Amino acid sequence: MLKAKAGQRDALRAALSALVPSTREEPGCLDYTLFELRDEPGSFYMRESFRDQAALDAHFATPYFQAFEKRVDELLDAPIRLVFLEKVA
Repeated sequence: MLKAKAGQRDALRAALSALVPSTREEPGCLDYTLFELRDEPGSFYMRESFRDQAALDAHFATPYFQAFEKRVDELLDAPIRLVFLEKVA
């Protein structure tokens, strides 16, 4: 989850939304969808899936993701926490 700092909801929403179109065009991207929690405005969830670790690493190295990462302290109430899942069924 990505929780906005007080007063940064709109800025965080815009910054995250700006990542979506370019990321979806990356060759290794399978899914990249932004959600905002209905009962917790300012809390966002990015559902993302990449072909493999190399594709995810390539995503992290893109100029647009690097630009977002530089703004994390300004926008987020807590550090980014990635959750890695293995498909079960």
